[in-house]
Amino acid sequence: MSTILVTGANGQVGFELQRSVAALGDVVAMTRGEMDLANEASILLALQAHRPRVIVNPAAYTAVDRAESDAEQAMAVNAAAPGILARWAADNGAWLVHYSTDYVFDGTKADAYVESDTANPQSVYGESKWLGEEAVRSAGGRHLILRTSWVYGHHGNNFLKTILRLAQERSSLNVVADQVGAPTSAALIADVTRTVIERIARPDASDLSGTYHLSAQGNTSWHGYAAHIVRQASARDVKLALTIDALKPIPTAEYPTPAKRPHNSRLDCTKLMDGFDLSLPAWQEGVEDVIDRLKPSTH
Repeated sequence: MSTILVTGANGQVGFELQRSVAALGDVVAMTRGEMDLANEASILLALQAHRPRVIVNPAAYTAVDRAESDAEQAMAVNAAAPGILARWAADNGAWLVHYSTDYVFDGTKADAYVESDTANPQSVYGESKWLGEEAVRSAGGRHLILRTSWVYGHHGNNFLKTILRLAQERSSLNVVADQVGAPTSAALIADVTRTVIERIARPDASDLSGTYHLSAQGNTSWHGYAAHIVRQASARDVKLALTIDALKPIPTAEYPTPAKRPHNSRLDCTKLMDGFDLSLPAWQEGVEDVIDRLKPSTH
């Protein structure tokens, strides 16, 4: 069996990937301690030791606001490291599956973004992820860049878990209502990754190399997302202090953050679905699945 190396083993997507790709090969899941993406020597040492046929890179510097004051670290992990991985993959005939973000766009487009739309990141995080994409493409090897949005999961910290916790602690809550996107579960991202890895194992797969959008289908605001979480938790008899009426929509201007967020994070996933013969579920499905998995610990 060929070796699949997964970075960021303790992250939301890295955790799910260990489940999803287990049947495809010998999976080597690397934690930050085993493969530090801010350290080129650490990266190359791990790659040479395991010589993977597929590198899957969900590891990233994801503290969007902290990146504004910690640009050097964000750039090392999100911009430089993907280039190191991609150049090794190109030199050694391996595939690289790398994840990017809706934050490469400025969020001003009226419709959903397609892969060929012009990038215009508005934050250090977004810029670092865009430079990482460019480094992967310029390496000249076989790669899949999967841009996703609003990632959450059963494992790790995320918006869904935060809202569940706050809904049990607070009787009122304000949530931004003028940023729109698709909450996308780490499990979905991992399952789609398994499918694309199966496909790129075929001899005729080189023409699939490129950039794709991957998110759950449909869209909502952060407020709409929070309302769905509260409704679903309530329907499952989770004891909440918060009622839907006390979940108030507010504009971005009333919730200032160090990093600027896109108002429109919608991603058009037609290219991925057509290229890999995939259908993607509505965003609500994954949210409900995670609430079901979390329910024993939410009382």
